[in-house]
Amino acid sequence: MSERLTPAELTLLGLLVEKPRHGYELEEVITTRGLREWTEIGFSSIYYLLTKLRDRGLITESGGESGGGEPGRGKSRRVFEPTERGREACAAGAEEAIATLRPVFPPVLVGLANQPVVPPERLRAALARRAEALADRIAAVRAAAPPDAPDFVRAIFDYSLHQLEAEQTWLATYRGVQG
Repeated sequence: MSERLTPAELTLLGLLVEKPRHGYELEEVITTRGLREWTEIGFSSIYYLLTKLRDRGLITESGGESGGGEPGRGKSRRVFEPTERGREACAAGAEEAIATLRPVFPPVLVGLANQPVVPPERLRAALARRAEALADRIAAVRAAAPPDAPDFVRAIFDYSLHQLEAEQTWLATYRGVQG
């Protein structure tokens, strides 16, 4: 079985494998866990992605809790849950994502390749801005990391922090070379 999933599809499917959820609950989990720090899932794309997963037979939907749980609020929310095929696709997709090294194309590399055209004082200023942005991002990721999170959630934040800290170390060295 080869169910190619985008990172956003795999993320949503994984959240549904944890437990059946409706779209607004998915949004709450995405926000609470800081998932947007490492995957591109916009609020407006959640139902689009759920529809794609449903159409591929990876999830099913049913009426779930009523709108907000308040009496008289009418509409029931659609609750989504994985099919057996969806569980298998999620496991295979997660395994592939962990095992496969894929190239990343950060714009900073394009900037570095073209740095000879940047005047030295502007290059130093750009590197300083990047250092500041890295420090801010590191602080934000540390602040967003839930202290009581399960190990697999902590691993996501730890991985991000190590990547950012490695760039911070490289940048400090490179800035020293630039004078």
